[in-house]
Amino acid sequence: MAHANSGAEKLKLYSYWRSSCAHRVRIALTLKGIDYEYIPVNLLKGDQFDPDFKKINPMGTVPALVDGGVVINDSFAIIMYLDEKYPEPPLLPRDLHKRAVNYQAMSIVLSGIQPHQNLAVIRYIEEKVNAEEKTSWVNNAINKGFTALEKLLVSCAGKHATGDEIYLADLFLAPQIHGAINRFQINMEPYPTLAKCYESYNDLPVFQNALPEKQPDAPSTI
Repeated sequence: MAHANSGAEKLKLYSYWRSSCAHRVRIALTLKGIDYEYIPVNLLKGDQFDPDFKKINPMGTVPALVDGGVVINDSFAIIMYLDEKYPEPPLLPRDLHKRAVNYQAMSIVLSGIQPHQNLAVIRYIEEKVNAEEKTSWVNNAINKGFTALEKLLVSCAGKHATGDEIYLADLFLAPQIHGAINRFQINMEPYPTLAKCYESYNDLPVFQNALPEKQPDAPSTI
């Protein structure tokens, strides 16, 4: 599926293979069928602090999207920009209640979970306290967020988070659950709705192609 950027300059995505924020955007680009150039930014080596990259994103974080003269540095802003520029398939349902649920699920991940497991945060905790406290901190943040998400989605989930179509909530849930299981060994048994959604994502190429281990900058052995 090719979209309207065919023939025009490719979009550029500055990404790091394991970044859940960049992961969300990769799903959106793949879902919309948008061809793009992947530009790796190695967060472990400090590429994000390079003066040239800081010109693109003064915050020194990924993802960053460059679309001609347009530069966008926040995953949610990038995803909404893509949804408005390439409206098919839509990332928000028409039903106002389901739309609100999508925004709530997105917000729980965006502000309630992901910042607490950010590389800079967990490095700081490990350096200032210890590795055990780092693990406890991350587990608490994820389990608190997943408990809220489970309650939010249990009555409206279908194949995916808010029905049988892929919407905004799924783009935020898929990377978060993947990271929780594979990076932080979170037990998903208390969260059957989230676990069911995650199983559905594993069956779909749009999610599989965006996985961290499938990216060009992923280590050959993970």
